This record gives sequence, C-alpha cells and structure tokens, in this order.
Amino acid sequence: MNWDDFANFGPDEFRCQCGCGAVEMDPDFIAALQRVRDEFGPMRISSGYRCPKHPIEAKKRAPGAHATGQAADILVSGSRALHLLRIALTHDDIQGVGVNQRGAHSGRFVHLDTVTENLPRPALWTY
Repeated sequence: MNWDDFANFGPDEFRCQCGCGAVEMDPDFIAALQRVRDEFGPMRISSGYRCPKHPIEAKKRAPGAHATGQAADILVSGSRALHLLRIALTHDDIQGVGVNQRGAHSGRFVHLDTVTENLPRPALWTY
C-alpha cells in the first residue's frame, strides 16, 4: 500500500498495538476514511489494524473488521462525535458504525468500517 496516496494518514497510527507492529490496512478502507476525514477534519485514531494475536481479536470466534484492515476507532466525543456520525452515515462505503460515548471523554470513540463480507452489514451498534 502506498501511504503517500492519503493526505492525512500514515501507517504509524494504524499499527497493531499488541507489540507485533503489523499494519495491514486495506487501501480501499483508508480511501473511504480519507473521504470522511476530508469533510470532518482532523481525526485521532485509537485503534486500526489488529492481528489475530491482539487480545481483543484473540477473544473472538472469528476475526473482526480490524483484523482485515477495514476498520478504525476514532477518538471523539460529544458534539464532534455527532458531527462525525452525520458525515459517516452519508458515505455508502461505510458499512459498520459503532458508538462508544460512555465513560471518560478521553476514551470515547466512534468505530467505522467498510466490511461487506462475513459480518451482518450495514450495521449500527453501541458498546
């Protein structure tokens, strides 16, 4: 994948956080996220790619959207979270939207993904 194709994203913010450092993001997902970002403005990614050994993925029966490089969690809360949701829901390629707006504002996020296979999509959920 050529990260130079994306004006506002680089591999470091999407690396697996289990310690392996893998960053196997799907270029189509990053392109979709870039389009959302173009409308929304700066984003802080809290979780991008997750390898099969990542503690969250290891607990699952089947790999999730993060394990295919087709998802990211964006740290955002309050009115900015609502603004992000409004934008994301206008993009047909965004197929999964998860909302976590409980607890400390520093840990609140919105999950976006482009998965179309092996998971029920389109979907909207809360954590």
